[in-house]
Amino acid sequence: MKQKIQLLLMIMLCVSIAQAQKTNVKKAFASAEIQTEVLIKNVDSARKIKPNLVSPRTVENGQFKMVNSRDWTSGFFAAELWYLYQYTKDEKWLNLAKKYTEDIKKEQFNKGTHDLGFMIYCPFGNGYKLTNDTAYRGVIIQAAKSLSTRFNQTSGVIKSWDHNGDKWKFPVIIDNMMNLELLFEATKFTGDSSFYKIAISHADNTIKNHFRNDFSSYHVIDYDTTQYGKVRQKVTAQGYANESAWARGQAWALYGYTMCFRETKKQSYLNQADGIATFILDSKITPKDGVPYWDYNDPLIPNTSRDASAAAITASALYELAGYSANGKKYRAAADKILSSLSSAYVNKIGENYGFLLKHSTGHRPAKSEIDVPINYADYYYLEALLRSKNNM
Repeated sequence: MKQKIQLLLMIMLCVSIAQAQKTNVKKAFASAEIQTEVLIKNVDSARKIKPNLVSPRTVENGQFKMVNSRDWTSGFFAAELWYLYQYTKDEKWLNLAKKYTEDIKKEQFNKGTHDLGFMIYCPFGNGYKLTNDTAYRGVIIQAAKSLSTRFNQTSGVIKSWDHNGDKWKFPVIIDNMMNLELLFEATKFTGDSSFYKIAISHADNTIKNHFRNDFSSYHVIDYDTTQYGKVRQKVTAQGYANESAWARGQAWALYGYTMCFRETKKQSYLNQADGIATFILDSKITPKDGVPYWDYNDPLIPNTSRDASAAAITASALYELAGYSANGKKYRAAADKILSSLSSAYVNKIGENYGFLLKHSTGHRPAKSEIDVPINYADYYYLEALLRSKNNM
């Protein structure tokens, strides 16, 4: 009898913990709507002064910062509005999403960046899914064509950056995995397999060269374009050190390979996503709330900044990966915990931080830039994680 009572108490405890970690999605979106209305007022005020600035990026040193359409983060704000429309079905958000998406449209022709997946696919991809607007499909196809010009046949990867030629020759950052979805979608739209093949080549070579034995990722791989698969150096730009695990980089990798498995069903991509998830979730360095420090190897831990953006990206990825992997229950529980933490301890109060949703993200600590701030991509992946948690993905 005593054992039965103990077992019952354990079950009740487990249930109560699980319930405590379930986020109230309806409440979270209601708050996000109110906060985003504050953000839009600040955006419109800023654009009256500088019309070329199209998207809110962050708040740094108390200052509200907007960016033009060429900034790699320019598409996240409009994409957030699409998520608000997706959840609420309120025409107000539809009209606003259309309005701010249009401001990024010209970047479909931008061949000087690898970030077209972020800039174009996040707003236009979500917009197309919700409206079936063929004009959006055309923008996505053109953006994929522009991105494809950065692919090098010899190295088998898409070049990330054109700057700092004194540091590297053909740099590829782990973030670039996030831009492959644009290419997969372009093949679906056109039937042209060249986009798909470029994405596969990039993903395969990234598995070969970007990861350590524990599935942690380097930030930057510098390729030698004179010989297939040859690597010049493995370094970092935004992490603590060349051999460290930059938190957002691990999140990009997890999300990227989860998406690649969805689009290709290649087992190697699922294996890679599982390995990365294990590295992230088994870390003894990450605090109990699941929100990582900005770099897993910063010697100042715990006296250093967290990265809520890495947590939001990870949670969203885990919700999707849970639907594919044998470790699904573990991943969903981990995602629930992270989302609960973000929703309870990392959301800004209404009116705080100019209307951004989350606080405590870290953009580029080595450059002393965007440390412990709200930032637009954290908000975007937070809303996506909320939607995915609701849809039991």
